[in-house]
Amino acid sequence: MMDRIPALEAVHLTKAYDAVRAVDDLSFDVKEGEIFGLLGPNGAGKSTTVKIAITLLCPSAGRAMIFGVDVVEHADRVRQMIGYVPQERAIDRFLTGREHLQLLGALYHLSREEAERRIRELLKLLDLEHKADIPAKNYSGGMKRKLDLACGLIPNPKVLFMDEPTLGLDVQSRLRIWDYVRRLRERGITVVMTTNYLDEADQLCDRLAIIDGGRLKALGSPLELKAGLGGDSISVTVGPPEPSRIEALAEALRAVPVIRSVSPRPDGVDLRVDAPEKAVPAVLETATRLSCRVEFIEYHRPRLDDVFVAYTGHVFRDEFPKSESNE
Repeated sequence: MMDRIPALEAVHLTKAYDAVRAVDDLSFDVKEGEIFGLLGPNGAGKSTTVKIAITLLCPSAGRAMIFGVDVVEHADRVRQMIGYVPQERAIDRFLTGREHLQLLGALYHLSREEAERRIRELLKLLDLEHKADIPAKNYSGGMKRKLDLACGLIPNPKVLFMDEPTLGLDVQSRLRIWDYVRRLRERGITVVMTTNYLDEADQLCDRLAIIDGGRLKALGSPLELKAGLGGDSISVTVGPPEPSRIEALAEALRAVPVIRSVSPRPDGVDLRVDAPEKAVPAVLETATRLSCRVEFIEYHRPRLDDVFVAYTGHVFRDEFPKSESNE
């Protein structure tokens, strides 16, 4: 049986601005019908990758294809298969939700009948029917984002690109957007989204690519990536945080059989362990022997921030913008 053509395929994709490589030799593929995330901090190259895939930027090297169609050589064909929800909203505050969708329908050259059918369907899908004929200036942040999503879906795309879909939204609005994105997957639409929210990537994406400095650092499902680290995490905070004492504690803990790795930090040590029920008593015994006062111990299963640190060598520099009102 032949493999299905990827919904999106990037092959050695590179985008350079003078001496800076925003995207650096990036290769990955997105399966049809999945929610695929590009995860990374601001400036990682996520949005540049998306803009190449949607034909807004030309790569400096490499290529990208939508269902096997080259985004540079056949840009017009690609645009007929995709939808795009940008990070920055393109909403006219004086137009109603319905008027926004009617305008987009005309720009996509939909017939009046087809446009009205799509508008009714999208207003229902995104729970905007009760606000469809109210000017967008009266919409909450969450409602504006839903209208953005509806605008991206007007052409009935095979692949929908979303750039930071929940940026700046409150928690409740973010959860609603997640629910709508899952509904799109159920309808067979492939979703490619950028995010710098670790929880969003973990909870929403079927697979994700971790990008840092324009390079691909890891690729797989959140579960696979976390399981690949092996072992659970224990963070030990000691006081007072004396460098010599912390280094002595780290050196002693490296000799404990159930501890796989030890990473000193300014106020303690981070451990990767095989058996936390055995590791915790060993940590306490070792700290007592070395006269290190343990102030706090935190245990958790592997998380995406642990994955990011393991593959990039530094902590995830995510940002949490001020949320918009959802009233």
